[in-house]
Amino acid sequence: MQKLLLKNIKQLLQVRAEALKPINGLSMKELPLIENAWLAIEEGRFADYGSMSDFPGISDWKGLDVLDCTGQIVMPCYADSHTHIVYAGNREAEFVDRINGLSYEAIAQRGGGILNSAALLQQTSENELFDQSRERLHEIIRLGTGAVEIKSGYGLNLESELKMLRVIKRLKEETPIPIKATFLGAHALPQAYKTNKAAYIKLITETMLPAIAAEQLADYIDVFCENGYFTAEETIHILNAGKHYHLKGKVHAEQLSHSGGIAAGVACGAISVDHLEYCTKADMQLLQQAQTIPTILPGAAFFLNLPLPPARQLIEHNLPVAFASDYNPGSSPCGNMNLIMSLGCIQYKLSPEEMINACTINSAAAMDVLNEVGSITLGKRANFIITKPISSYAYIPYAFGNAPIEAVYINGLKF
Repeated sequence: MQKLLLKNIKQLLQVRAEALKPINGLSMKELPLIENAWLAIEEGRFADYGSMSDFPGISDWKGLDVLDCTGQIVMPCYADSHTHIVYAGNREAEFVDRINGLSYEAIAQRGGGILNSAALLQQTSENELFDQSRERLHEIIRLGTGAVEIKSGYGLNLESELKMLRVIKRLKEETPIPIKATFLGAHALPQAYKTNKAAYIKLITETMLPAIAAEQLADYIDVFCENGYFTAEETIHILNAGKHYHLKGKVHAEQLSHSGGIAAGVACGAISVDHLEYCTKADMQLLQQAQTIPTILPGAAFFLNLPLPPARQLIEHNLPVAFASDYNPGSSPCGNMNLIMSLGCIQYKLSPEEMINACTINSAAAMDVLNEVGSITLGKRANFIITKPISSYAYIPYAFGNAPIEAVYINGLKF
């Protein structure tokens, strides 16, 4: 494989000798970097780095490509630990409905929302669904995402949930970045089970899960724990059923109300609890005793005009906060992690250093790929971003809505 050397890098960010655990609390303000740096890539992995003042001879590197990065910043790609990018069509009509005064809950109650996406997906062939999803996936890679988690949950029956997960499996096989698949059958209650939720939960645990396990289609299992969707007790039941098939838990928690999702996730040893608009101090104290990573999804709170999750308070409780995009057709139709960085700084008052940690190391930990990505660490995948010439890394969140990226490299190759 081609060898690559980057020299005269203005700043090489997130350089860590070891990075196998998330960054907690006040440590999130610390961002290790090298000024005026060089970076070597070999066999698609980070091979060496250092300061240009200690630049080694390169005569023994045959077939070496050299990039001059004068004025440019290099950092690891983002890890996006919460997305729903496998979906059919869009929900722009509901966007207009909300502008005209309807709430997210009101739209859902009349058959819109998740059920609308499910109806569209059930009518879409697997190949067409794959084509639409691959286009979105390539879009977010070009914007700097180098690892992604993708959920099912717009199928809501056995055939369509399997279709979604098979599409994610194909994306895993045909795309060069790490992808994690999450089974989210408990995303909403289908119309056919509106008066018999217990029967749908039984379908999830006794029919869907065995079928998914037989084809090895999922890494995680997730539940939308929310009033009108699934209770904390039902969440625990479903996550425990997933454990039987070696699926780690995730939870959509405390988004529209306080529904006990964080406590349920902690009780089941979930890898992350996500959204957290209605997270309480008691929830933060529970998280302090757990390995579960609190994950903020600012795109959804922004798009739906929800209260902001308490990111600062979570950090003050010495927790490893992650940020992700929640890219989906209904509440966050955006996978641009550069914008997520901006929202974190502007709306949540987190520093650029905190946001880079939240969107790289901590988000990689929230999808269990920290051994592969999330930092400039020797031996990790060479998934990295080269910015355009910019004044400092603070320019990335400062220039909201822009993507100050010149190139994205995946496994050492330009994407």
